Amino acid sequence: MPSNECEGTLHYYIGGNTMSYKIFTLSPGSTSTKLAVFQDTELLFKSNVQHDPEKLKGFSRVSDQKGYRVETILSELAANQISIDEMDAFSAYSGGLESTPGGIFPVNDKILEDCSSGRLMEHPAILGAQIIGDFARRTGKPAYLVNPPDVDEFEDVARLTGMKGIYRESHVHVLNQKEVAMRAAGELGKKYEECNFVVCHVGGGLSITAQKQGRIADGNDVLNGDGPMAPNRSGYVPLLPVIKMCFSGKYTEREMKAKVSKTGGLVSLVGTDNMMEIKNRIARGDQWAKLVYENFAYQLAKYIGSYACVLEGKVDAIVMTGGVSNDEEFIANIKKYTGWIAPMIVYGGDFEMEALAAGAIRALSGQEETKEYTGKPVWTGFDYEY
Repeated sequence: MPSNECEGTLHYYIGGNTMSYKIFTLSPGSTSTKLAVFQDTELLFKSNVQHDPEKLKGFSRVSDQKGYRVETILSELAANQISIDEMDAFSAYSGGLESTPGGIFPVNDKILEDCSSGRLMEHPAILGAQIIGDFARRTGKPAYLVNPPDVDEFEDVARLTGMKGIYRESHVHVLNQKEVAMRAAGELGKKYEECNFVVCHVGGGLSITAQKQGRIADGNDVLNGDGPMAPNRSGYVPLLPVIKMCFSGKYTEREMKAKVSKTGGLVSLVGTDNMMEIKNRIARGDQWAKLVYENFAYQLAKYIGSYACVLEGKVDAIVMTGGVSNDEEFIANIKKYTGWIAPMIVYGGDFEMEALAAGAIRALSGQEETKEYTGKPVWTGFDYEY
């Protein structure tokens, strides 16, 4: 955390009156659901509710899990003497939507239709909107999605590749990316929409974005192997050797996909994505581990430089976040290469739940106008393609 970050409860002033809000946030995972309750920005309660994997296997579709998950969530809240009736709003991480601009979206019928159908994604993330939609119906309180993972704000020039028919898409850690950018803007005494940032989320996955005056103008596609390597993702590698591997007969399609998205990066090179273990190896004199560790920062720094070019060199700050950003030596290595570009602001860790609460508060307090989700994707291809 930055040393100058304010702690404690934030109050929002509307028409001279101090408003305080209690917000319930939620983020579904494969076999668990993260929950948190905030009084404004102060965390009151946090839990990671575990769901019986065997029970989950009994549901043919992800959306069929909703009733069971709601039951276990309410049981966890009751055990901690918390009621959803106490909440002023509900806010969730939820995927399964058509591409959309960033912002705060009240959960509406179209969101529930797209999420519950699973036509765009069959993953537990589609349950976020469905669960808080249920809570909103029960309590009469609003439910919001804040910068969902389907946000796509790319400029057209960022979408092209050197291969016709293959275009770059926006798949980054949008929620945390935008949250830390907003915090950085606050530290600089500016509005988010007034700033240009290169933001790097470095955790189990790695995303880097060029955020231009409130929009993610460009970013690496973490789902399709774009960008620098991550702890368990390959990032970009030369294509022809990969094609040879694909047709060598040694690997299945699933195995090749895993090399890109699950067993690439640090896992491929040193057999682990545990940064502490890697640093312990270095301390014992492991020169290969040292080279890989240095290359990890080197690759990311190269992309920071390229994204500074996207912003035409007008960079207010380089913002680092994610668990790896707690590693002071790693941060020092990044600064060694990029310190000439802009000052660096570091927020080690992930602020997903805080971002959900902050978004709901901005909506309730009128600080940010909400947007209507229409189900019409922001980009479907180029009408003028040759």
